[in-house]
Amino acid sequence: MAKQKINKFVIGEKHPWDEYSDQPSIIRDRRYKTSMKRQHVKAHFLTFLTSCIIFPIALLAWLLNRKKVRACSKSFFSLCVNLDKGEAQYELVEELGCNSIQVRFFLADMHRLEEYCQFLKGFKGKEVLLVVVQSREHIEDSERLRVDIQRVFEAFFPFVQKFQIGTTINRSKWGFFSVDEYLRFFKVAQSVRDHHFSGLSLLGPSVIDFEYPYVLRALFNLFPVRFDMVAALLYVDRRGAPENTQLYLFDTYNKIGFLHSIIRLSPKSSDRLLLTETNWPLENTAPWAPTSETECVSEFEYANYMLRYYLQAIASCRVEAVYWHQLIANGYGLVDSREGLRKREAFYVYRTMLELLGDVEVQAYLEHGNVYHLDCQNSKNIVVLWCNGKEESLQTYAERYQLSLDNRKIIDKTGHEIGNKIMISDSPIYLVER
Repeated sequence: MAKQKINKFVIGEKHPWDEYSDQPSIIRDRRYKTSMKRQHVKAHFLTFLTSCIIFPIALLAWLLNRKKVRACSKSFFSLCVNLDKGEAQYELVEELGCNSIQVRFFLADMHRLEEYCQFLKGFKGKEVLLVVVQSREHIEDSERLRVDIQRVFEAFFPFVQKFQIGTTINRSKWGFFSVDEYLRFFKVAQSVRDHHFSGLSLLGPSVIDFEYPYVLRALFNLFPVRFDMVAALLYVDRRGAPENTQLYLFDTYNKIGFLHSIIRLSPKSSDRLLLTETNWPLENTAPWAPTSETECVSEFEYANYMLRYYLQAIASCRVEAVYWHQLIANGYGLVDSREGLRKREAFYVYRTMLELLGDVEVQAYLEHGNVYHLDCQNSKNIVVLWCNGKEESLQTYAERYQLSLDNRKIIDKTGHEIGNKIMISDSPIYLVER
């Protein structure tokens, strides 16, 4: 299968695609953007009003109910792959031991439907989430959407059973100018599913970042829609480390908990939450980095932050899967393709994480000063320790908190066994029962 470039106008002519960062470019036509926003003033007011009413209720529900509802499965560790990155991804996914993948399908690429199907079939035995990426033409023409979404379901079902309908709905460059416009889009896909494909699960609303007013509007409304699972693109990269807080309270762990409290209150969804996209941008990779250099981190920090993001998501016990975006991407992926395929340190960190933490159940998640402590169990007891800044001696920590180091292997983030006379640092370590 030859590597193909994505259609330049996958969202629409006013929303050209940036093939370097795998996202639409900023809308340059200000007159068009202003005109579209004016058409959706009422919808934005309803988003604001809904947020004002539901936000304090959801916040109170989160503060009062800390019950944890999920264990971690191997499908928790999920990975985004792309058609345009080629067949090399088959072998890389196998090397990682990853059993769950996500692929974007662009509605503007309907003429390549069979090509996408053949690409996906190459990931034999993998659980697949297909992200159906909107185009402006399909947003505006509901009959065209109805016809094409039926073709998509027919092509990929039954080897794909989970479909995320739309993505990044709170960024106008992706084609939607209000949550209500997205809900009308989702309603069409749901109608096709209900009439012809009852076995499929539909995910949404796919809000990016910690912008929960959009989530609240999507989950509290009078539209005849319901999400079988809730998809969120929970990026935290603008805060730096995943333990860093926003609004003084919300680190990654608490952002997940608060989001889940919203989902549990909603009559429009189940309580099943998937984080379907996240990453950190890498320094000195422009124009491939999807953000400015200010948000970019080193490959060392990237590997640490990725692992610690997953650890906080595991500790929350509220997430069904976290999809790392993505396998091959020069500006933010596990593999750099600028000069051949170079596996970054994060590639080996991901592999080790999946190998050690697959199918774990959380026993405890603690913060002792600057040390984060995750205690979990699969066939063995595994303790993961890390810091966010100031370091501490492992032996001192173990003595202070009565953590026995006897009969344990100490393994670094890339899978190498190390001695116990080390510092607990920003790079997590695993203490694995022998």
